[in-house]
Amino acid sequence: MGIAMPSDSERWRCTGCGNLTRFDVTRTLRSQDYVHQELSGVGAVEERTVLSETIERVKCRWCGATDSVEIVPRPDAERSVSDTSAESSTGRS
Repeated sequence: MGIAMPSDSERWRCTGCGNLTRFDVTRTLRSQDYVHQELSGVGAVEERTVLSETIERVKCRWCGATDSVEIVPRPDAERSVSDTSAESSTGRS
């Protein structure tokens, strides 16, 4: 069982050391890619559609814990939504 990816109003937090910013994420990704091949044979993915994604492990980069990462609300998530809706077209409230 993996851990979920945080939404726009959430973030990961290590309960062991308090880290909020640095994590090693192991995930399995199934995608459909549009690959453009040059005549020389060099290829590049120009478009990717993610069909499924599973996060298998999230490891704290600071303390190395893999069983202490949780999802917590972002403290500024509500404020950033209300700030943009309260702003007028002139940029002043």
